[in-house]
Amino acid sequence: MPEMVIDSIRVSLMNYQRVVILKEKEADRYLPIWIGPAEADAIAVKLQDVAVPRPLTHDLLRSIITTLGGGVNHIVVSGLENDTFFAKVSIQLNGQTSEVDCRPSDAIALAVRTEAPIFAEEAVLEKAGIILDKETGKPLIPGDEVSVEKPPAVKEEELKRLSAFTDFVSTLDLEDLGKESPQGT
Repeated sequence: MPEMVIDSIRVSLMNYQRVVILKEKEADRYLPIWIGPAEADAIAVKLQDVAVPRPLTHDLLRSIITTLGGGVNHIVVSGLENDTFFAKVSIQLNGQTSEVDCRPSDAIALAVRTEAPIFAEEAVLEKAGIILDKETGKPLIPGDEVSVEKPPAVKEEELKRLSAFTDFVSTLDLEDLGKESPQGT
């Protein structure tokens, strides 16, 4: 199961929705997940070390888990059905590990507060993962990769057959190309 890191949190200029972009730690595959504004703010506040006067909901959850003697092992983006992502938080408490279902945004907000690793199921990455073109930065659509192969080498026999055309083209005066002839032809 690939480990992920938070690449960025972005806002769509079209509809002002937030998206958290996870990046595979050992590869250039990204996983964009649409999240709510409150969860985006909760993640961003912790990532940017912004001090808040009172604990936020995810701070409270972390405090409850640690006060009870537990800890967050990791979180997993575990599923994707009908454009809805699912996640699980793995919690260690009294020598037992429990998995709790939750929204990915809440799991990520908790993970950044507990410094727990973030993982994504391979099946989720296969469905929604994106690889970006290194030159353009645009997503590559599977199967649409353009093959950049060298054209086949021209054989010497073909060059000999084309030499008459090469000689003809080299004698052309291309200076007047595109200019109207005096006769209009």
